[in-house]
Amino acid sequence: MISFVGTGGVRISSYLRLPYTAETVLRLPNVHVFRRRSRLFTSCSASSTKKKVIVISGPTGAGKSKLALELAKRLNGEIISADSVQVYRGLDVGSAKPSLGQRKEVVHHLVDILHPSEDYSVGKFFEDARETTRDILDRGRVPIVAGGTGLYLRWFIYGKPDVPKASREIIAEVYSELANLQNDEDWDAAVQLLVKSGDPGAQSLPANDWYRLRRRLEIVKSSGSPPSAFEVPYNSFREQLNSGVTDAADIMCSADKLQQSEIKDLEYDFLCYFLSTNRLDLYRSIDCRCEDMLLETDGLLSEARWLLDLGLLPNSNSATRAIGYRQAMEYLLRCRENGGLSSAEDFYAFLSEFQKTSRNFAKRQMAWFRNEQIYEWIDASKPFEKVLSFICDSYNSQDGHLQLPESLRMRRDLRNPRQVAELKAYGTRNRHFIGHEDCVDVLDWINKIYGQTVESLG
Repeated sequence: MISFVGTGGVRISSYLRLPYTAETVLRLPNVHVFRRRSRLFTSCSASSTKKKVIVISGPTGAGKSKLALELAKRLNGEIISADSVQVYRGLDVGSAKPSLGQRKEVVHHLVDILHPSEDYSVGKFFEDARETTRDILDRGRVPIVAGGTGLYLRWFIYGKPDVPKASREIIAEVYSELANLQNDEDWDAAVQLLVKSGDPGAQSLPANDWYRLRRRLEIVKSSGSPPSAFEVPYNSFREQLNSGVTDAADIMCSADKLQQSEIKDLEYDFLCYFLSTNRLDLYRSIDCRCEDMLLETDGLLSEARWLLDLGLLPNSNSATRAIGYRQAMEYLLRCRENGGLSSAEDFYAFLSEFQKTSRNFAKRQMAWFRNEQIYEWIDASKPFEKVLSFICDSYNSQDGHLQLPESLRMRRDLRNPRQVAELKAYGTRNRHFIGHEDCVDVLDWINKIYGQTVESLG
């Protein structure tokens, strides 16, 4: 998109369609050209030699799974999950995993591929997702990548850093060095070990993320350099987008350069869409969704109990760090320590923390994808059929990607003072769990599970 300010301060916007010349732009009367962020990667070119891959993302609870499912039905597609929790078997409710019926309707990949005790990395996702994409395309079907894990999708689209793989000897050496520290839960000492080995960035790691710490130490020992020394492909694309453009000639040259860069560097013709809605409505939906996960005895709490029974602790690996599971495991541990007793106040404190953490995660997702220029933002509150038809038409278009109609467009940022004020004053209004009597069944279930355990031990 390029924008002009014409006579009377009127802004004129249009998508850049090649071929254009700087002379064409400069002939417009009384026009001053300025640079604006745009989807140049997808708007400027659509190589006919590249196969198309659809990417659907959005904050938690926005409806991306439903959209991906219907797209797959219409386009003869298969879905590749880009969700860091759906990879785990048994973690169904908390990850909003597609049902068995939905997986019979449409093939889903990278779902239920790991035990919760195993770790899964962005690098492994890149390899698995790219291999699956090639397989789907080779069979003449359409890959539809759907999920909200931002780093997974960034690497999938732009490529992963060329970081060396560690040898078995180095992996064993790293495990040996960190084993006692991890057993003693001495996170600070482990971080300092990594810093002294040559990775000052280790201090920014999330606490107790032992998997990433081990991997960073493996990189340092394998290469003699920290992970930050290796070029991230995404950064080179972003630098081109953020390079200064001051006049019409620069716009045209930049567009041509980006077109050539995309053809050379991006393996596929990506059609990327970020599905979102009014922030206030999204928060309401998330709060209700959290409640729904706790209604049944085989819901989130049951899955969290299973993780504890496996001997896992909250925040100890990828699965137990996941939002919902971590909070539920911590709550159940407290209940277990109290002999299966939990007050309604304790339950509501857990529910409130679960809802707040989920809303904050959605907020972070929106902030992340706000800077991902390759995505078109679609308003999820618009008629579903219109959203579905637009994406299908864009995929089937022979002339490149279709311009998203303004009627379907979602703003990337908040500019309405009223909405900002409403968000600041936001308060949860539960639909199911309101009074003490509404959580009696949950408390009875907890007492039955952990009360009997304590009695048997006594």
